[in-house]
Amino acid sequence: MRRSLLAALALLIAATASPAQKLAERDLPAQYREWLNLVAYHIQPVEKDVFLQLTSDRDRDLFIETFWNQRDPTPGTPENEYQAELVKRFQYCNEFLGRTVSREGWRTDQGRIYMILGSPQGIENFEGTQGIVPCVAWSYYGDARRDLPPQFTLLFYKRGGVGEFKLYDPIADGPTRLLQHQRNIGDPFDYETLYEKIRDQAPSLAEIAITRIPGEYNYDLSPSPRNAMLMATIYEAPKRDVNPSYASHFLNYRGVVSTEYLTNYVESHASTALIHDPVTGLRFLHFSMVPTDVNVDVYVPKDQFYCSFRTDISLRSGEDIVFQYSREFPLYFPQSDWERVRANGLAIEDSFPVIEGRYKLSVLLTNTVGKQFSVLERDIEVPAEPARPSLNGPFLGYKFETYQRDVHIPFKSEDQKLVTDPKMTFARGEALAVLLNVVNPTRELLERGEMRIVIQGLREADPVRRSYTVKLSAFPLRKVLSVPQTIAAPDLDPDYYELRVALVGAGGETLDEKKESFVISPVASIGHPIANAKGFPLANQFLYRYMLAQQAERTGRAETAKSLYDQAFQLNPDYKEGVIMYATFLNKTGAFEEALQIAEKLRGDDQRRFPFSLIRGQALLGLERYEEALAELLQANRIYNSDTAVLNSLGRCYFGLGRKEEALEALRASLKLNPEQKAIRALIEEIEK
Repeated sequence: MRRSLLAALALLIAATASPAQKLAERDLPAQYREWLNLVAYHIQPVEKDVFLQLTSDRDRDLFIETFWNQRDPTPGTPENEYQAELVKRFQYCNEFLGRTVSREGWRTDQGRIYMILGSPQGIENFEGTQGIVPCVAWSYYGDARRDLPPQFTLLFYKRGGVGEFKLYDPIADGPTRLLQHQRNIGDPFDYETLYEKIRDQAPSLAEIAITRIPGEYNYDLSPSPRNAMLMATIYEAPKRDVNPSYASHFLNYRGVVSTEYLTNYVESHASTALIHDPVTGLRFLHFSMVPTDVNVDVYVPKDQFYCSFRTDISLRSGEDIVFQYSREFPLYFPQSDWERVRANGLAIEDSFPVIEGRYKLSVLLTNTVGKQFSVLERDIEVPAEPARPSLNGPFLGYKFETYQRDVHIPFKSEDQKLVTDPKMTFARGEALAVLLNVVNPTRELLERGEMRIVIQGLREADPVRRSYTVKLSAFPLRKVLSVPQTIAAPDLDPDYYELRVALVGAGGETLDEKKESFVISPVASIGHPIANAKGFPLANQFLYRYMLAQQAERTGRAETAKSLYDQAFQLNPDYKEGVIMYATFLNKTGAFEEALQIAEKLRGDDQRRFPFSLIRGQALLGLERYEEALAELLQANRIYNSDTAVLNSLGRCYFGLGRKEEALEALRASLKLNPEQKAIRALIEEIEK
């Protein structure tokens, strides 16, 4: 499963390299055109764009299910009230609002408003009122969460007294349009006179004619600009409840995650941090993901709730995958903790070493119990190692926890783990945990230098400002100096803040500056997510060197890769998978004699006879010791006769021995397994000449 998912992630890179072509809406099957009609005023441009890129009915059906799931107000219940309400509105519009017009009811002005806002709380009909064109007023209660006023009224009228009802605009249309005898109107912008004229005919219509919002008009009774702003807010209201990123993830991850997951995309809060580790001297990319919803199951034997998360991580440079791995996080907790988990969330944390470069990080987080998935995608830049003293950080959290120094844990430096919250929001009076590292400090800097921390509020009126100084003389001299700080901030008012850190040299000069943002909430307490991470004993840090070596190799830095492979091998010469990686790399770079030496670590290992024979065969082939190479490669082929690397090496070996027919037989067998090998086709053509 892990191998297939990582392979699918590799296919994802190719799939997202160029945008797919869109199908015209008119070319869709009828049922999908009808669905687009149903959601016309609710679907966001990104969602529609993705839907039109889908090429199969299966994908379209899955997308539609996902669309409704994202808007379900009561997930987990049999009925999706949002979907049911929209279908109900659509049927009403077409049955009642399209009776006297030449188009479907949902397409009319009244239909659009009804589809967005639903049935009005009040209706006042002015048809048949003397001197007034036919019109009808719909009154609604607003919603502050959607920036709508407490109450507003929308008026529809028949222009010139005929046709369908059009939405009336107090500014663009003006009260004159509501009067039957417009020729008798002197100044169409004399709102006071027009107001009185309409009030004489229909008292309750007069104010509606000059404003949609009760009392919202200028001193001369002219409409305020807020009338136009109100309509823009109404039209956007149904599109503000959903983050459309799920649609892009649907497009990119179909085929990567199974159908049962694909319709259950969950938003997540996430953060990343590139931290220079003082213990290993390596740079690690840390990440934390907090899904906004977690489905769990019951583990009956222990009366516990449980869920199981899996992370599939890929790091790529351009279209090339530089590094990838996966990890499992099975979680069990007592049912008494469920309310806390539901309120605060679960944070899945991990980290891995990363080499200099610019990358795209992709983390696919799946809840294998709840069949949900979330995605983290970030552009990451790992700068060159600094040559002079510099800052790494600041990294913010709400507390520190102490762990063993010889265990690596995400967001940990030395023995202090920073407990983070990706939302970067803290309660008023809550302490602020700040992790800072100084890289390449000099003795003089340690003796006479300092760090200056400034917390600056961002509001315009009387912002809070606090300053702190940290003397470096209290810390030992190391290549990476960890300086964890806990700042008690009981007097920080609710506001957006910026925390700035300056590294100041012995002469008072600023050597480096960094900053981070956070929020102080007005609430007394904030629930933070429960962190879940796995420790890694640093006795096995040779694995980190192998990870970095792979990254260097895949980004074309052979010398760096050679150095890292050698470091990893020297730290643990008996790690057999590392021996295979190192020896294979040496063969690729032409270091055949060294590959033979390293491969000796595999001799006598029955479980690794295949890679041992293949590595030796390829090394001997590179040294043009064809007879010895042939013996090793035939041995590898007897163990596994469907490997293109073995068959290609056999073909080259036979060709080197002048045995062309056998060379062609091996190479053609390889092409049957993988027809996309251009170099092998060229070699076959050369042999056939």
